[in-house]
Amino acid sequence: METKEILQALPNLSISDRLKVAESALQLVLQEKNSLTKDEQKCQLTLAAMTAIADYAPGSELNIFSELDGEDFCDDPDEDFHNSVNYVQR
Repeated sequence: METKEILQALPNLSISDRLKVAESALQLVLQEKNSLTKDEQKCQLTLAAMTAIADYAPGSELNIFSELDGEDFCDDPDEDFHNSVNYVQR
């Protein structure tokens, strides 16, 4: 069975069966991870990091709000809010 077929079949399964599939898949991943040597683990982490580089490239959706870095999110503080915070801290 191909990945595409498995993903298409998932919505037709009961929640219990979907959880069994997810649990089995996670078990297989953990078994594979635990069987890797340190060098193999390092190689996989390197590949994952290289794959993630595109996610952090300028203009990607992941960092779309980074252009707001350094800006105040509240230009005109609400006096009542500050008074209530001071009251709670006393």
